[in-house]
Amino acid sequence: MKAHVLGIDGSQKGEMSVAKAFSEKVRTDLISRAFLAEMSETRQPYGTDPMAGFRTSAHYHGLRHYKYSMMNREMARMPRIHGRVGYMSMTARQVPQANKGREAHPPKAFKVWKEKINRKEWMKAFMSAIAATADKSVVAGRGHRIEGVKNVPIIVDDKVQELKKTTDVRKLLESVGLEAELERSSVVKSRAGRGKSRGRATKVRKGPLIVVSEDKGIVKAANGISGVEAVTLANLSVMDIAPGSKPGRVTVWSKSAVEVLEKGK
Repeated sequence: MKAHVLGIDGSQKGEMSVAKAFSEKVRTDLISRAFLAEMSETRQPYGTDPMAGFRTSAHYHGLRHYKYSMMNREMARMPRIHGRVGYMSMTARQVPQANKGREAHPPKAFKVWKEKINRKEWMKAFMSAIAATADKSVVAGRGHRIEGVKNVPIIVDDKVQELKKTTDVRKLLESVGLEAELERSSVVKSRAGRGKSRGRATKVRKGPLIVVSEDKGIVKAANGISGVEAVTLANLSVMDIAPGSKPGRVTVWSKSAVEVLEKGK
């Protein structure tokens, strides 16, 4: 399988073989499993204070024939505050049903959220997600505007790694036919519901992804465009090329990055 290599101005510079890099069968089930496994690693453990509800002097008196005993009396047998404490005397504490008591089944901070996945299974899912970026029907089915793109995968010269200005990155994406896609990903919508007050007020669409073998300024420059991301091949994950576990994100590859995939390293 041959693919065109484009310059940063959109002109064709040559061809290269991509027989191995994009030959894997697209397995949506494996991609979904790998995506969830990666997402689980980003989840922060949370839990209540182990001493919540226990910082009290309340205790249970179970002795018979004792002045402050709670046996043979018409009251529930639970820890209560004793002593000369005024209106709080004999007030129940600690138990879940009591005021200011502990929570019945609180979340535990030691719970393990990380989901396991076999190394070979993840690698197959990773290569499958990469192959999906070379299928024009899959990319278009994900909702990307690629009417101006002639061929996928989109491979550009290694000079793309040296771009350090956001305007130059935008010109590059427009020159390869992704002008309509930039308009689509620039739409920022307000989130519905309570999430607006919890640090996620807006929703940004996932736009083009730029994958390079070495970062010489492109990663920082691409962050200035809404929906556009740039990442090195060493840091590439299933979450990057298949956001939401849906494969087919429109991706621009540098020539050296594809050569590394061809070597299988």
